Amino acid sequence: MSNILTAKDLCKTFSNESIQQHVLKNLNLSIKEGDFTVIMGNSGSGKSTLLYALSGMDRPTLGSISYHGEEISKYSNDKLAVFRRKHCGFVFQQNYLNDSMSVLDNVMICGLLMSKERSKLAKRAKELLLQVGLSEQTFHKFPAQLSGGEQQRVAVVRGIINEPEILFADEPTGALNSKNTENVLNVLTALNQKGQSIVMVTHDMKAARRANRILYLKDGSIMGELDLGVYQTGNKNRHETLRHFLEEMGW
Repeated sequence: MSNILTAKDLCKTFSNESIQQHVLKNLNLSIKEGDFTVIMGNSGSGKSTLLYALSGMDRPTLGSISYHGEEISKYSNDKLAVFRRKHCGFVFQQNYLNDSMSVLDNVMICGLLMSKERSKLAKRAKELLLQVGLSEQTFHKFPAQLSGGEQQRVAVVRGIINEPEILFADEPTGALNSKNTENVLNVLTALNQKGQSIVMVTHDMKAARRANRILYLKDGSIMGELDLGVYQTGNKNRHETLRHFLEEMGW
């Protein structure tokens, strides 16, 4: 498969008066189409910063990011916004739901902005909401009427409703209990097995096991990489392989 994303000599520095914090340091990375890539590392290692840079949500200080060989890091802000809308899906740590819209409308608005047919969009939205464990009774509720875990699952569905070429997810299961974590991971795994490219930041080994590729960040650089291969249910060796890798990385 060809590369969908390529980062070259990526640097990100945050400045505060006379203090500079180098969060990403000359990082090089390629992600192939259909990859399920998980980024792990201790707090402050640069995981979320890397995710935001790769997705065009934030610009690198130095270096380049290319999408199918075209450098998006040179795009204007308006062109970047169009790129994200057309090609990317996002699940953030904070759900950013619109408080004045129902659950169903929060999900569908992304598709409507892409001029998708309302009836087909509503059908897909309802199917996905049920798959992540939300009941029909929640469809017409407002975010304030939902628990934090319910809101997060709505945000996951919103991120995938448009069938994006690449999904960026920052701790998508962090607010979920074990049952709902499993529901969300099953949906993401099924999508990936149909060719969905996913880049996900997580601290959760259960979530990380679903990936075919693990990147471990330390102090803004890739310290190690693990190829887990295609996910298969009940593969105990997968868990042990990941555990040993993370222990070697000092996790």
